[in-house]
Order: sequence, then structure tokens, then C-alpha cells
Amino acid sequence: MKIEVEKDACIGAGQCALVAPDIFDQDDDGIVLVLNDKPSVDFHTSVRKAATLCPAKVIKIISE
Repeated sequence: MKIEVEKDACIGAGQCALVAPDIFDQDDDGIVLVLNDKPSVDFHTSVRKAATLCPAKVIKIISE
């Protein structure tokens, strides 16, 4: 799994950081930060949940 985000479209809801705090964070403006763009399989479920919950749909999961 590889994660890509569209930072310009992020609205700062923070759902990603709440659901997968080891993978996502927010900058001072609330915009998504990806801490690990190739997470281990242990995090795949939480990353998928974060992508689903993102109201702006800025999290893209690319299967490898």
C-alpha cells in the first residue's frame, strides 16, 4: 500500500489523524500530513478507514 494525499483539497477535519495517528497528522493549519506513505500491513485497516471517513476525500490508496 502507498498513500497519496491532495493537500490543496484538505479541509482540516482531522478524521485521518484521529483514526490512524501513526500514519497521519495535521500541520499548524490543520492540513493533513502523511507520516508514513508506505505503512506496514498492520496499519492497512486504519488507513482504509481514514480514507473512507475523510469528508474531502483527499486520501488516495494505491495498492502495490
